[in-house]
Amino acid sequence: MDLRAKTAIVGVGNTAQGTLPGRSANEIAVEAIQEALADAGIEKKDVDGLITCRNLRSREGIDEQIGHLMGLNPKYSATLDYGTGNFSLHLGVMAILTGLASTVVLVYGTNQRSAKADFSVAVGGGADMAAIAGLAHVAGPAAMAFRRHQHLYGTTEEQLGWVSVAQREWAQMNPLAIFKQPMSIDDYMAMDYMVAPLRRPDLTMISDGGVAIILTSAERAVDHPKKPAYILGIAERTALRAYQNLENLMRPWLGDVAKQLWSSSGLSPKDIDALYIQDATSVWVLQMLEWYGFCEVGEGGPFLAEGRTRPGGSLPLNTNGGQLSESYMWGWLNLAEGVRQLRGECGPRQVANAEVVLDCSTHDFLKGAATILSSHQ
Repeated sequence: MDLRAKTAIVGVGNTAQGTLPGRSANEIAVEAIQEALADAGIEKKDVDGLITCRNLRSREGIDEQIGHLMGLNPKYSATLDYGTGNFSLHLGVMAILTGLASTVVLVYGTNQRSAKADFSVAVGGGADMAAIAGLAHVAGPAAMAFRRHQHLYGTTEEQLGWVSVAQREWAQMNPLAIFKQPMSIDDYMAMDYMVAPLRRPDLTMISDGGVAIILTSAERAVDHPKKPAYILGIAERTALRAYQNLENLMRPWLGDVAKQLWSSSGLSPKDIDALYIQDATSVWVLQMLEWYGFCEVGEGGPFLAEGRTRPGGSLPLNTNGGQLSESYMWGWLNLAEGVRQLRGECGPRQVANAEVVLDCSTHDFLKGAATILSSHQ
């Protein structure tokens, strides 16, 4: 099926980010939905689809709960267990194209910081074996993945540090960002290791917040007050065998996501004006720059050190600051930022003449997804 420009994002909304004490994850999600509805110029009665993202190791974020709080009876609803932005968005696209719904709200709300959620638990297939090996948090395997990159290609810690430094520079222009303190590459290199060779800026923080997105058909999109962000291509790939896959630390299957995306959309890396990568760790940025073809495999370190992803560089990357400096929202804020860039709403961090953006997500070492958005059909 040709998916090009059949659906569009017509509304985005978010809450404050950081620490939101005294509020449930579902209450935060409802606030984000209200913001997105206002942005789209519609009311809840206009919505006939609801897709929610369950909180990690929590009973909140279920569609039945949020529908009740919102007073919604949609034709279609669903909850994804790990519904990072792209995975939820793709399910919404499928719901619209199959006629299950015409206007879908996608939402994620979390109070994970205030609730002191425990992220030191291995996830996915092989979790028990990973825990036995001491890999009970993404920092451990990410550190091993970077060590592998160093061994194969000679990548340095300073080169990796430019991921965090560049995103902090972008975050300083984003009022929503949590971390805006200036950070130079010398500051980065002077920091202690958390899990060698990774330092604190290489790993996302835990934060509260909510994001919602309104998705509809391209035909309906023209009736909304703001410029639609049309979906030109989507792709997904699983690696559910986890470490049964050869070189799984390097996540080579991300290259298959990229091939599917470029083939189905008819686009290539040179067509992308701004890139968004769900960055639970800085290592993910290094890997995805390479697997999606923005540089050759093994050349990500020099590419970063040349300043390509910094403000004023040739490839604006995570212009919101990403999860390393803006907020830890499972990639949802990257989607919101991409839409706002296409609308020209990003103030001092606005990418000039941004018409096509790419958003890439992964669930650790288990699966990947990507979406190309454009201001034109």
